[in-house]
Amino acid sequence: MKNTFSSQNFILQFLIILLFTFGNYTIILAQGNDSVSMKLDEFFTDSNRIKYESSEAAIKKLKQTHKELLQKGDTLKSIDALMQLADVYGHRADYASSYDVFWQSLFLADKIKNDSLDGLIAWRLGRFYSFYKREEESLKYLNKALSIRKNMVQEGNTDPAYLVHNYFAFVSTYRELDMPELASTYLDSCLIYYKEVENQVPMSQLNFEKAFILSRTGQNQKALELLKSIEPWFLENRPSYMVLVYTYWGDVLQNTGDLNSSVQYYEKAIAVSEKYKNHIDFTPLIYERLTEHYKKQGNYQKAYENLKIAKELDALFFDGRSSKNKSMLEIRDEFRIEKQRQSDLIQKQRFEKLQQEEHISMLQRVILLGTIVFILILAFFFFRHLRNKHKLEKQLIRRNKELEIQKTNELLELKNKELAASVLQLVEKDEFLKELKEKLKSNKDNLQQSEVNKLLRTISVSNNNNWEEFRLRFTAVNEKFYKKLTEKYPKLTQSDHKICALIKLNFSSKDMARLLGISVESVHTTRYRLRKKLQLERKENLEDFIAQL
Repeated sequence: MKNTFSSQNFILQFLIILLFTFGNYTIILAQGNDSVSMKLDEFFTDSNRIKYESSEAAIKKLKQTHKELLQKGDTLKSIDALMQLADVYGHRADYASSYDVFWQSLFLADKIKNDSLDGLIAWRLGRFYSFYKREEESLKYLNKALSIRKNMVQEGNTDPAYLVHNYFAFVSTYRELDMPELASTYLDSCLIYYKEVENQVPMSQLNFEKAFILSRTGQNQKALELLKSIEPWFLENRPSYMVLVYTYWGDVLQNTGDLNSSVQYYEKAIAVSEKYKNHIDFTPLIYERLTEHYKKQGNYQKAYENLKIAKELDALFFDGRSSKNKSMLEIRDEFRIEKQRQSDLIQKQRFEKLQQEEHISMLQRVILLGTIVFILILAFFFFRHLRNKHKLEKQLIRRNKELEIQKTNELLELKNKELAASVLQLVEKDEFLKELKEKLKSNKDNLQQSEVNKLLRTISVSNNNNWEEFRLRFTAVNEKFYKKLTEKYPKLTQSDHKICALIKLNFSSKDMARLLGISVESVHTTRYRLRKKLQLERKENLEDFIAQL
């Protein structure tokens, strides 16, 4: 095996490159991120069956399907077809063809951003590292793939049952690293999450791993019984996988001391590999087991023959000097060159696009800034115009209102003056009539009594009519005053209204006394009573209060 590892180093980098698109469609399907038709599901299920029965038929069908999917523009599913095709080439140890297929896949995969694909890349990378016994790197990527799947489960993007795929990868890895205890731990995790869902890991494969664990823990009889129970399923569904089943079966028989039966199962494993052209890269290990077996029997001739075959197969499949892999060491860097060219082209286009976007963005900013400045200037002048117009309108309204108030006040003042003058005339008239009345009384002897009485009654009625005429005229001129006085102080009497009217007309107490025919003291008394009815305080002036109404 030491020879094998040294001869395999050159191909490790190639395999790592292949990992970034390598995988099985059923694993991507299990992620739950892609919508797949029933017809396509049936195809991939059928292609998996063919792959395990006839690699030639699988290659033909997968090539045809990839071409059809590519024509339909279904990039993801065409990648899946290429992945299965590369898987078939890998089992045939045809790494050059596998490289060509993955070269195509890498270009297509660049267009896809998919959590499932990221998890699949980490999963396959971990598995390949395990083939080369690089435990630390293997576990690193397998744990990364498990973390991605757990996040998808947490987000509800996939069923927890599909965690079995990831835990099963650990089981297979620890089997290849010959660590049965750790393999058993992860197998328990598989069984915890296991349930029958579409594209689930078959229970027979889990039982195969369990048989290996039993054989490594000294339970060889149970391991044999389990291998016998799963044999029919593998023969029907995955006959090419019997290469591994028969090989480990031979190991169990060798543990029990049944060396002849062990050899038979090793030979059966080789026959299955030759029949299906599958797991060919596993046959050098089988011949090495036969070599060890014949060495224990002392049959050094047979041991030498098997060792020679193992060396030749190892050189054929893994040595770069073989004609099968010679092309692998040639300068086949088309992918790297093409990727670099595309990368440079993309960077150039991106740079030009950024320059163009920056230029457009600058132009847009200038236009936007100019537009904003123009709108602000326009808005400034517009609002200033509106403000000035509003200001002028307010000034005009205020002036008109002031003029109206002034005119109204002047008119009111004029009418009040006229009213006051008329009242004074009434006072003079009353005084004249009073004087006349007194004279008539004093000269009643010279006149007939009936004529005197008639004249006196006429004078009295005329006085009352004058007061009624005054009230009507005062009310018409000072309508607001009279209305406010009546509404605010409804308990005032007619005499109170007369006093208020005379105060409004700026009559003095003496004039009031003359007009009302009472003494000045009586006027003062009447004013005092009026103040109480109006509820005025001592400091408040009655004239000012009446003028404000």
